[in-house]
Amino acid sequence: QVQLVESGGGLVQAGGSLRLSCAASGRTFSIFGMGWFRQAPGKEREFVAAISWNGGTTYYADSVKGRFTISRDRAKNTVYLQMSSLKPEDTAVYYCAAGRTAVPGPNPFEYNYWGQGTQVTVSS
Repeated sequence: QVQLVESGGGLVQAGGSLRLSCAASGRTFSIFGMGWFRQAPGKEREFVAAISWNGGTTYYADSVKGRFTISRDRAKNTVYLQMSSLKPEDTAVYYCAAGRTAVPGPNPFEYNYWGQGTQVTVSS
């Protein structure tokens, strides 16, 4: 079993930055690929970024490429999402997820553990 707890969300002006954290518990954290997803009101959950079990491979949605950076600290069992140049359309609840495999992709079905989410609001 893996438990995930996100933090770091909040209200920020357009152009600003935030760093989200996802703390994982469970001895098998190090073998999971990890991902971030988001869901805006009235919209489906969408993929944001993913990172492989060893941090060597990363994937990004086109909408965040060049602005967001995913990273992980295996010693701290924590995954981060550094968000810069934020836009109002980035407003959403952001979810951390643990993949079924070491190198998951953008499909939500590739993930079997989810956090409770953290709200990010970007004002114009």
